[in-house]
Amino acid sequence: MKTRLSLIFVLVIISAFAFGCATKDFVKEQTDPLADRVAKIETKVASIESRIADIDKKGNMSSSELEQLKKEVSDVKMMAKDCCGKADSAAERAEQAAKRAEEAAEKAKKAFELQQKK
Repeated sequence: MKTRLSLIFVLVIISAFAFGCATKDFVKEQTDPLADRVAKIETKVASIESRIADIDKKGNMSSSELEQLKKEVSDVKMMAKDCCGKADSAAERAEQAAKRAEEAAEKAKKAFELQQKK
């Protein structure tokens, strides 16, 4: 009977630690799409900056083209700010999940230690 009970507690502790490690994957799942979006935005910003540099060299830019470029740059900045906010939020959720996993692992460890003392 004691061996069965010990085996059950060992399995509980192992499963608790296994779930604690899953938070790293969770963080990766949350941040990878954001990193891709940020990379795309950086590429778009580089393209716009290149276009602006080319237009400055030409010196014959119309005011409507200038306003359009300013609007595009403003839009890209807003998108970048949004992505940063989402990345911060994902990191915060991941930290909370990791904290909960650590607490669960600690509870399982204490339960196992109490059972071993009996």
